[in-house]
Amino acid sequence: MNAPLPTDSVVAVVVTRHRTELLVDSLAAMAKQSHPVAHLVVVDNGPDQPAREVVEACGLPVTYLRSWHNLGGAGGFALGMLHALALGADWVWLGDDDGRAADEHVLATLLDTARRRDLAVVSPVVADQADPDTLAFPLRRGLRWHRGRDALGDGELLPGIASFFNGALFRASTLDVVGVPDLRLFVRGDEVEMHRRVVRSGLPFGTCLRAAYVHPNGSDEFKPMLGGRLHAQDPEDPVKRYYTYRNRGYLFGQRGMRLIGALELVRFGWYFLISKRDPAGFREWLRLVRLGRRERFHRAP
Repeated sequence: MNAPLPTDSVVAVVVTRHRTELLVDSLAAMAKQSHPVAHLVVVDNGPDQPAREVVEACGLPVTYLRSWHNLGGAGGFALGMLHALALGADWVWLGDDDGRAADEHVLATLLDTARRRDLAVVSPVVADQADPDTLAFPLRRGLRWHRGRDALGDGELLPGIASFFNGALFRASTLDVVGVPDLRLFVRGDEVEMHRRVVRSGLPFGTCLRAAYVHPNGSDEFKPMLGGRLHAQDPEDPVKRYYTYRNRGYLFGQRGMRLIGALELVRFGWYFLISKRDPAGFREWLRLVRLGRRERFHRAP
């Protein structure tokens, strides 16, 4: 596509890898939005099992970017977002290959909220696809963790909190200020790092409580302690654990997050040494966190 898009156009960006069955539902939900998506950009990190047929059959004008180098979620979204800007997008809507807009009005609702409230970014509530009254990921407010949507209140907007890679809508001008995800993080923590940049920028953002994006429940990794008052993220998969802890080490050494980083030592020390009684796990956590603090961004062994 050579000509720029019409003014005020929305370009959707989705990153996928080896999940074509789920991708079908994600793209179908985008294609039926009451406010039309002007163009769809799909970055495929798994070209050995290509998703081209699914993408080109979705009913939207599309750009299919097949990457023979696995860019991860961070690099995939960075590539897709830059391509959206190059197309002339005024708004960039981020989607996931295993999640989808809950109904056909999600995009219109997000746009309306962003325009009326002059928001730089607005995201929908990310709900459990099996139980939409439950959050797909636990939400921390202060020291408390919440799993139910009712804990978010009954207003229109939850300011200062957002989930960026599951249905969030960015103004193009916002990306000029905060940039795109950091390729080095690959997966895990890339969304938190974008959140940090948006907070530091001073731009207004939040979660629209009138819109929802459904996603498989991801709460299993968050292990409760102290009677559920605190949680620690402890993935079972060693590759996910590597990226989770290494990237957290980097993140919590950055400006605006160092106090939280100091509290992490106490929290994970308590989790591994007292709740789980796993000194070896704590030593491994420390090793990976130190890799991140030193910016040793090698891929998982």
